[in-house]
Amino acid sequence: MSTAKPFWVFAYGSLMWNPGFATPETQAARLHGWHRAFCIYSEHYRGTPQKPGLILGLLPGGACRGLAHRLPRAGYDAVRRYLWTREIDNDGVYKEEVRRIHLHDGRVVEALVYLADRQHRQFAGKLPAARTATLVRGGLGTTGSNVAYLRNTVAHLRDLGLRDPALEELVRRTEASGGSLRRR
Repeated sequence: MSTAKPFWVFAYGSLMWNPGFATPETQAARLHGWHRAFCIYSEHYRGTPQKPGLILGLLPGGACRGLAHRLPRAGYDAVRRYLWTREIDNDGVYKEEVRRIHLHDGRVVEALVYLADRQHRQFAGKLPAARTATLVRGGLGTTGSNVAYLRNTVAHLRDLGLRDPALEELVRRTEASGGSLRRR
């Protein structure tokens, strides 16, 4: 865990709808220089070692829009430990870094950001769309289905007034009957 003490965490996937801690403030935010991608095999939360799912990571290039959650001052160390356990200890597929993010209200703040570790054995990189859809469709782990993870991400982005055409196309590819974007 880094010794830096940022008071924000950038959320671009499940941290958007399930931060796991009481946050005193949440705002729409943007991270420059990185984009979200289904690029990490999930062998824990959304899959198993025998049948991995695929989860989001941040890869270099572009910009990523999501949410920023302010970490509470009271209990700060406990929240940092929780985030470290959640994002790093379970699979070790992310690297925790501190990056500048742009909040919706115009502020620029330092935030914890979890980037895909491209050297990790579970790093999948950019897979063909059909392979990505197959992995997402079949992924099921300790926190539920990979399809629900995808749907929740797209639904929360829409709640923010944001669209991610690549994720929306992935929803279409994973749903044979054209189901809705209900949250689960």
